Amino acid sequence: MDYTSLARRFTSRFPLLSYLGTQINFWIISNIFLGSILHLQALSLEETSHIKTLVSYGQIARVAIMLGFLYGIALGLTDWYLDKRRFYKRLSMGKIILFKTVVSVSLIFLILILIRGAFWRLSMSHKAWSYLFYIMLLYYLAMTMVINFINQVNKKYGPGVLVPLLLGKYRNPREEERIFMFMDLQSSTAIAEQLGHLKYSAFIRDSFMDINQVLLPFNADVYQYVGDEIVVTWRIDEGLKDLSCVRFFFGCEYRFFERMDYYLSNYGVQPRFKAALHMGKVMAVEIGEVKRDIAYHGDTLNTASRIQSVCNDYNKLLLISTYMLEAMGEQRALLRTTPLGMIRLKGKAAEVGIASIEGLDNQTSPV
Repeated sequence: MDYTSLARRFTSRFPLLSYLGTQINFWIISNIFLGSILHLQALSLEETSHIKTLVSYGQIARVAIMLGFLYGIALGLTDWYLDKRRFYKRLSMGKIILFKTVVSVSLIFLILILIRGAFWRLSMSHKAWSYLFYIMLLYYLAMTMVINFINQVNKKYGPGVLVPLLLGKYRNPREEERIFMFMDLQSSTAIAEQLGHLKYSAFIRDSFMDINQVLLPFNADVYQYVGDEIVVTWRIDEGLKDLSCVRFFFGCEYRFFERMDYYLSNYGVQPRFKAALHMGKVMAVEIGEVKRDIAYHGDTLNTASRIQSVCNDYNKLLLISTYMLEAMGEQRALLRTTPLGMIRLKGKAAEVGIASIEGLDNQTSPV
């Protein structure tokens, strides 16, 4: 299992610990770095003015760790709480950054007051303390922007992807085996005409937000949003394990069912998606200069998209290629399926076998 898989699995199982761990580790490292700079500066002044420093590096390191731990816990809990609130997700990026900056500055004031109390024996002058406070204030604001950037990258690409990107994993095309699910809103044209453009866009936004809530428990990643369609992907081992790729679809259905009252009261209609699953080899590569992204190329995506396009022809919500169904092995017994035979998909020379998935075995929970 690679780093990305481990990071994603840990995040899905222990979301709170993931928030806390990210913030605590980052701020401990940042504070030790700042403490090292201040200590080296103090040593330089000591050599120049022959005034011995009053604080050892060991004391600085202990304070740095304590401060990083407290600050990391405070920000980690704040991020975790806010990310679970729907109103927060609807704020603009600017308002989110402004809000987090206000929270960070408030926490800095509180924690630095506690730290000053710990140094009362040093009899630090008011002016000296002011200089130290401004140094730490500016440093913490800069580091807060860095950690916010890291969090935004993690939200864009998913947990555990930033490190491979920094190491250039996808700079050159590399072959991977992946599962893809194309999900398209059912009766989208009729819903758009009923709601109008503005309300329809809000409807799509809320639908995708609910789908995003189901991603991590099933180790899924969003590859693309295209209009009212969302493309989700898995590594082969993660998608087939415990039928995560299939359970994800029914997990989305269950999520929409739970929020039925919200959709009916605000839009008068409940979202339902038609979807298709297929697996195979693709080429993964980092593309773009102005806007960078990871792109997947290959016949696997085209086939999955074409299978999804015939859902209406068979009046089915979830179709799967027989190739992928066979790859599930004995786990197929947990699925209620209906074979649909070999069909010729648009733009494909060879026929492709497909089947519909009607549901999960009664003993298999979708969530």
